[in-house]
Parts: sequence; C-alpha cells; structure tokens
Amino acid sequence: MSFGEADDGGAVLDDLTARGRDWPSVRQYNVFLANRMGALLDLVRRFELTDVKIVAMTIVETADCAIIRLVPSSSERAYEILTAAKLPFTESDLLVVKLPDNDQPLLTICKALLGAEINIHYAYPLLIGVGPMGNTALAMHVEDHEAAMNTLSNQGFTIYTENDLEG
Repeated sequence: MSFGEADDGGAVLDDLTARGRDWPSVRQYNVFLANRMGALLDLVRRFELTDVKIVAMTIVETADCAIIRLVPSSSERAYEILTAAKLPFTESDLLVVKLPDNDQPLLTICKALLGAEINIHYAYPLLIGVGPMGNTALAMHVEDHEAAMNTLSNQGFTIYTENDLEG
C-alpha cells in the first residue's frame, strides 16, 4: 500500500504532511542571485541571524548569475525570510535518505534506485547530522519521488522528513 491509500478495511490512512503532501519530502529553495562578490554572504547572513539553519547547500554558477540550492531547518520560516528579502526563488521537493552504514553507501543507494529504473537528477550531502544520532544523509532530486521513496523504504533505507531537520 502506498501513502494515502485506503487500508484493507477501507479507511484512508492520514499520511499527509503539514504542507499537505502525501509523502515524506524535504523542501529545497532555489534562490537566484547575481554572480557578484558578497551576494552569497548576504543570503547566508539572512539565515544565520535567525533560528533557521542552512542544513544543505549547493551552488550552480554561470557567468552572470548563480542558483543557490538550499535546504533550511524550517521550510516555512525560510519562505518568510526569502520573501521578506524580495529574492527570486522557486521551491522543489527532495528525498533525503540516511547513508547506510557500510563500505559503499552511495553505491548501495544508486543500485537500489537503478533496480527500480529511477533516475537521480542531482544529489548533495547535508551539512549537519540528522536525527538523534546525527546521521549522515544525502539529499536527492529524483525522477519519480514517490517511487524512489517506496523503493528505498522497502529496502530498509531511512527516509527523513522536514520534521527531522528541525532538531
């Protein structure tokens, strides 16, 4: 049974997240900045001067502009910060998975998704440990979010949600 479907008794399971999603996900903000000295510092400062931490970040750069992909510790607060700063941004869902405790954690994740024919568009590590044990994790934008989540969950991988990042 997938998330949000009825169980054998016909009752619909309440699997909606706080943002109304029916699967575990983490919100990524794609912030568009001019490629100029100090622009990234200004963005980071807006978060670091609040209680919102940047949990993960990667930069896609061109000659004229940069796209800062970031995962905040609080999605709603990040939205408020970016909106108040009048910065152009978009939002997207990521799948965040705990790296397995073995000698080849990335290979293990990639093989699981390949077996289900799910493409990884891009991935980057989290900057902080997640959960009570401070686990290492990988944020991924995948071709089919729900199928990837089900595949990894069924194979015993731990999938993190926005709530796991707030601690």
